[in-house]
Amino acid sequence: MVRAKKHFGQNFLKDSSVLDKIIKAIPNQTTPDFGGNVVEIGPGLGDLTLWLLNAKFNLISYEIDSDLIANLEKKFKNELDEGRFRLINKDAVLARQEQGSLCKTPYILVANLPYYIATKMIIDALADPLCVCIIVMVQKEVAMKFACKNGDLNALGILANLNAKSEILFDVSPECFSPAPKVVSSVLKIQKDRDLFEIFSNFNDYENFKEFLRVAFMAPRKTLFKNLSSKFDKSLTNLIFNELNLALNLRPHELNVALYLEIYNLIKAKNERKQREQN
Repeated sequence: MVRAKKHFGQNFLKDSSVLDKIIKAIPNQTTPDFGGNVVEIGPGLGDLTLWLLNAKFNLISYEIDSDLIANLEKKFKNELDEGRFRLINKDAVLARQEQGSLCKTPYILVANLPYYIATKMIIDALADPLCVCIIVMVQKEVAMKFACKNGDLNALGILANLNAKSEILFDVSPECFSPAPKVVSSVLKIQKDRDLFEIFSNFNDYENFKEFLRVAFMAPRKTLFKNLSSKFDKSLTNLIFNELNLALNLRPHELNVALYLEIYNLIKAKNERKQREQN
């Protein structure tokens, strides 16, 4: 009997009605060059894997737990032999770092993500131009952060909605898993509508924006102006707020995604101009 390992965050999804709803949420066509490729992280006992293969997707599954590999290879021998299924015994986080992407062609990420890597994997997928859609089961609290709306923002929600639309599809009770987790889960969908690098000039520009967001939300109860002034020149920050007609008492959550991009781009442009003048 296979036992879930706590250090891998394993909670095996067993409820067939939930599995069916996940499969039905996967879009048939996301981009013209999408070839039905799906990446799964943590197949576990293969329950979601089976549903994905039955739906005729080309599947790559990353499984860190070597003890589960033999069972998965036996269960899906035909699909492995046919080439419709690739099973990779590797940490998906490391694979992403080494390869740049979890797949060489456009793909959809579909997974029951272990809670301890969920945020990291979603952020990585958002930055991966080959990932066209994300449908993942995560802790409800995490899903709510990514699916937040304008006027009630946080840094994760801004990252998720820069070039995509995020939404919580449905909640999943602990009883649907074995062993049952202590929290409610949610299925989160993030459908991309354009390339991230239509917004940012390069990866460093995107990383700088993430650092800007970290500063903006470093103290959520303080004003956005005060948070930004702790990192950026206060007079410059004041000038930008006046230029955008923003109140100095605004809290970080009260803005919208477009305004955060405007503030960031103005800070960047004014700093670049200042550096040119100094040189």
